[in-house]
Amino acid sequence: CAHRLQSSATSASWPCLTEGMARRGDTAQAGPSSSSRDFDVGSRVACLASFDGNAHPAEILEKRQEQRGQALFYVHYLDCDRRLDEWVSADKLSAASTISHGASLVRLDTLPSASSAKGDLLSPTAADVKVTRRLKRSFTELHIPGDDPTDAGHDKEHQTPKVKNIKVIEYGRYEMDTWYYAPYPEPYASHDKLYVCEFTLKYFRKKKTLIRHLAKLEIRHPPGDEIYRSPPPPPSQPDYIGGAITNPPISVFEVDGKKAKVYCQNLCLLSKLFLDHKTLYYDVDPFLFYVLCERDSTGYHTVGYFSKEKNCAEEYNLACILTLPAYQRKGYGKMLIAFAYELSRREGRVGTPERPLSDLGQVSFRSYWTRVLLEALRNVRGDISIKEISDLTMIRGQDIVETLQGLNLIKYWKGTHLIHADPKVVGEHHAKNATQRLLEVDPACLHWQPLPQPARKRP
Repeated sequence: CAHRLQSSATSASWPCLTEGMARRGDTAQAGPSSSSRDFDVGSRVACLASFDGNAHPAEILEKRQEQRGQALFYVHYLDCDRRLDEWVSADKLSAASTISHGASLVRLDTLPSASSAKGDLLSPTAADVKVTRRLKRSFTELHIPGDDPTDAGHDKEHQTPKVKNIKVIEYGRYEMDTWYYAPYPEPYASHDKLYVCEFTLKYFRKKKTLIRHLAKLEIRHPPGDEIYRSPPPPPSQPDYIGGAITNPPISVFEVDGKKAKVYCQNLCLLSKLFLDHKTLYYDVDPFLFYVLCERDSTGYHTVGYFSKEKNCAEEYNLACILTLPAYQRKGYGKMLIAFAYELSRREGRVGTPERPLSDLGQVSFRSYWTRVLLEALRNVRGDISIKEISDLTMIRGQDIVETLQGLNLIKYWKGTHLIHADPKVVGEHHAKNATQRLLEVDPACLHWQPLPQPARKRP
């Protein structure tokens, strides 16, 4: 059964939002009627967002006329991530000066409960209302503090934001709403929905074409070397799950961008649908792609990946990372981060991700660094330096300092950083993070050796 990641809610299913809109009615509708006004591209306006019913400051990026003569406006909410950009009608818009201060703040305690044992993705318009993953993300991650809400990746430049072209992709047994514009070639880019093969990542306009493709497909795994396979459960406990043992079992493939160029280009195009500031799609030769797959009797289903440069002069151990939305909240993102640091351990050098980080990437890396550093401090007796922790965890010193400062476990005194790791405080922080779902990487199951580094030329 395919699940649709919904991005909007009707007022009939969200009485709390209806009441909130009513309370703000005088403010949002102040001034001339929006239906009688003509808003230009580039204008700053106040817009009633579909994801929470609140008025947000927004910028009009594009305008179009429907067949019935109705004008639609593509808006970017200035206080939200671009994944929430959408087309709206003129009656949702008003002058920017009419938005009240703090109107964009969302109260989570007014939302229906999102607790679900299996994480079912149900539409908020259904009888049993549950918050979908995307809708929940829009409420919980709009105002995540971070250095820069952009995406880690091979992203060397920022281009003018473009209007989202493809709205939905069907991927395996899931349908996923896309988040951003992706430069798929025509005629695919002009279709609202694409069908993507989860084995080869080829894309199609019609489902029957995808079905024919799958019927002729013989190889159902990424075109690279399988370098990691999660260990099986013990014979005495066949249903055991924990540590590095997963259900379904997972595998990681190393794919060379030079040897499997088309596959890696398709992977980059697919990831652009969910990464904002990603500008490299076709020059994949200098990169290695580490593709994470769920394994079953039908093949290896791609769920996420990270990439890294083959020969990087910096300390970067990761260039771009993505977990597809249908497979998020399962611990795969942190597992990919842990995998990147395990590769750094094999290489014998500390690592750090390329900057800038996305909002989701910032949260994932900070969470990983916090857990690893707390675990290291719990096992230390006596004094320990930043360099020693870095050698132990393969985390860059600057990342260690910033993470410990956030935990208030480090002090700066007389020109140097001193770790102030009170065992009681460390234990309290560790208890807060102990409930997070964690997929470990078993080094014994990793069959990989680093590429030989080219000899440096003498000056």
